[in-house]
Amino acid sequence: MASGRLLGFCGSLREGSYNRKLLREAVRIYDPADYAEADLRLPLYDGDLETATGIPDAVQRLADQIAAADAVVISGPEYNKGLSGVLKNALDWVSRTKGSPWRDKPVAIMAATGGRAGGERTQWTLRLCLTPFRPRLLTGPEVLVGNCSDQFDESGRLVNARYEATLTELMGELRKEVGRG
Repeated sequence: MASGRLLGFCGSLREGSYNRKLLREAVRIYDPADYAEADLRLPLYDGDLETATGIPDAVQRLADQIAAADAVVISGPEYNKGLSGVLKNALDWVSRTKGSPWRDKPVAIMAATGGRAGGERTQWTLRLCLTPFRPRLLTGPEVLVGNCSDQFDESGRLVNARYEATLTELMGELRKEVGRG
């Protein structure tokens, strides 16, 4: 049953990243009527740039996409025990826009990493970074795909039934949260 507008954030810029695969699996399971993947190829946040030229068009477009979405799903790698600079930069830029686009927005987060822990620290730091924006951040279930190079088939589908079941539960919780309005 397709419904709603879903916006996806991938914390890796690489087209073939495992987090992009995980994000696309989440979208397949959620089955939105309308899906957009956020473009996080933004300039590095720079207060002097903002003062000189204002909010870049790409940043405003991203803030508008967040505001218009019924829900947001974020999948991010773990870089040096934390979230990627790509995700942090996007959050920093969007925080400078008008209108609080994250406020009361249902948000689900997940991670795929090469290590065993599956991105626990990414999720922890991402939760800390999102908290000031006051989204309706789901607390679980946690989707932590460890040893990610072995978890997807050649078409990008999850091969581990446990991971797929947890992702299905998370997307169900996101759908319920959207329904709560």
